[in-house]
Amino acid sequence: MSTYFITGIGTDVGKTVAAAIITEALEADYWKPIQAGDLDNCDTKKVQRLISNTNSKFHANSYALQTPMSPHAAADIDGITINLKTIQAPKTNNHLVIEGAGGLLVPINSTQTILDLIQPDYKVIVVSRHYLGSINHTLLTLNTLKDKGIEASVIFSGNEHKTTEDIIMTMSNAHVIGRIDEEPYFDKNVVKAYAELFKKDINTN
Repeated sequence: MSTYFITGIGTDVGKTVAAAIITEALEADYWKPIQAGDLDNCDTKKVQRLISNTNSKFHANSYALQTPMSPHAAADIDGITINLKTIQAPKTNNHLVIEGAGGLLVPINSTQTILDLIQPDYKVIVVSRHYLGSINHTLLTLNTLKDKGIEASVIFSGNEHKTTEDIIMTMSNAHVIGRIDEEPYFDKNVVKAYAELFKKDINTN
């Protein structure tokens, strides 16, 4: 069984919907190690509402912080320090989908970032959404992973922007799983349709 880490080129790029689609496609377990803010409607609950299969299990956050900020700052407000050693992936006999917080270099404490949560054997999926500067952010993300010896796949999120996507694919040579369009809404049926569409392009080896 494989572990998939879903990261983004920034915040609000569609990581949670992408995580739900990958979770549904693989009937995998889901885990968000660090949740910062929105605890009543956290990402775990959002993904849970979007999943149709009955095999997926949803594991508790290692840290559930009160304030919607960078984890290091939210933890400081809560009077704690995030300790990487306490963030242990849940044991499961199933595939596991892990959703990060923001982008790779979001700090979790004064010395470590989200990147430090990624183990060498994880399969990393980068969610890229078009905006002015997204080429730079996407290539920086992919190159940072490559420097760590990690070849990541890409999911594009939102309306197509061909010139942006073409140059990202040309310069990174990254495998593209697919696109999540700008849908009017996401529910179980929409997520299931994308899961079927993406299933063949997800690396499960």
